[in-house]
Amino acid sequence: MKQDVYEFIAIGLGPFNLSLACLAEPLELNGIFLERSAEFNWHPDMLIDNATLQNPFIADLVSLADPTSRFSFLNYCKEEGKLYSYYFRESFYLTRTEYNDYCRWAAMRLSNLRFEHEVQSLSYDEEAQCYVVAGVKGAMRTPFVLHCRKLVLGVGTRPSFPECCQPGGHRYLHTAYYLANKAALQKKRSITIVGSGQSAAEVYYDLLQEIDEHDYSLIWITRSPRFFQMETTKLTLEMFSPDYIDYFYELDEPTKERIVRKQDSLYKGVNASLINRIYDLLDDRRKRGGVLRTHLITNCELQDCRYDPDGDHYEIEFCQLDCGTRYAHRSEGLVFATGYRENIAPFVDGIRHRMRWDEKGRYQLARNYAADLNGSEIFIQNAGQHTHGMTNQDLGMSCYRNSYILRELTGVEHYKIERRIALQDFAIPATADFVRL
Repeated sequence: MKQDVYEFIAIGLGPFNLSLACLAEPLELNGIFLERSAEFNWHPDMLIDNATLQNPFIADLVSLADPTSRFSFLNYCKEEGKLYSYYFRESFYLTRTEYNDYCRWAAMRLSNLRFEHEVQSLSYDEEAQCYVVAGVKGAMRTPFVLHCRKLVLGVGTRPSFPECCQPGGHRYLHTAYYLANKAALQKKRSITIVGSGQSAAEVYYDLLQEIDEHDYSLIWITRSPRFFQMETTKLTLEMFSPDYIDYFYELDEPTKERIVRKQDSLYKGVNASLINRIYDLLDDRRKRGGVLRTHLITNCELQDCRYDPDGDHYEIEFCQLDCGTRYAHRSEGLVFATGYRENIAPFVDGIRHRMRWDEKGRYQLARNYAADLNGSEIFIQNAGQHTHGMTNQDLGMSCYRNSYILRELTGVEHYKIERRIALQDFAIPATADFVRL
């Protein structure tokens, strides 16, 4: 073969693959990471002032795999002259902006990243026994072709909208693009937020703080029965563990689907601090005798949504779930905080026949996060909630998954993989004390 063959090529550069890149760098592996953007930027349109992560700072890119890594958040603070300011602040939680700045700092110090490389197709060379990665790079969009033995796909997720919001030529606004559209949104006389969870709360609070300055009404509507707090008690947090992954992975598919539907409060809730700030701001305005031009409404399921281009507004229909009554609502501005869904990039089509799929068209991941028929060649980041549970999208489990993937890529356990950390048992213990009937 005339061309070089990489040990692996990773496609996409969000926090999960960036973590993998940081952990791979000191190992001097023959692998590279391709990203179509010109630089790292994590959800730039949700970098709202003072919005925080849900994970403590120790859940950085490397520390839970290698606390001594030069890519740790603490080393970033030291190099940037911020260590004492974080010490004095006495807070475990970073703002989104701080986390993004840290990730950008790490990306600038890596030699294995290739920005402005847009992958357009994947194929497999049977004769050479390797994968062929083709696309365009740079401002001139110059074609490139690369070869590798293994792949890591980390293309991230895409915004999810309710089924009734078929685009049909109109682009609905998702919280993923909030800041880029904030100025235009605040020129509207009315704004409605649909959805629940942390992103909805952050956007609501941001708009609520400036409601008097721009003189709009603000509505927050959610299908959830309440505005609930994310569960963060210690025994609950143990569900984000290797122990729970092992338990969840062995369950049958219907049971997994049922469990995931019941776990919203573990990863879709709002942190207590933000809920309290929203309440305090509303209460303060009420005490001052001002008119509250806002409503927070639960138990309402969106059933229809239409954009009227002539009137430049949205016609929205909801069902109040407790009583089954339908309501119509009109709003000039509309923001969907309805989460994200798995993203299977079109370039995967060229190797689809080499991969495992479930009956819903999703990646069927093996326990080692591989999705290929051989179970050792194509690894997937952040697309396995249905196989590995809610730990799939949690930043705190990134180092664990990447330690696992690096072992599968190289055959060597470079970073110790924790196997038993929980104090509780998720499955019935296999001891004489418990007898199956």
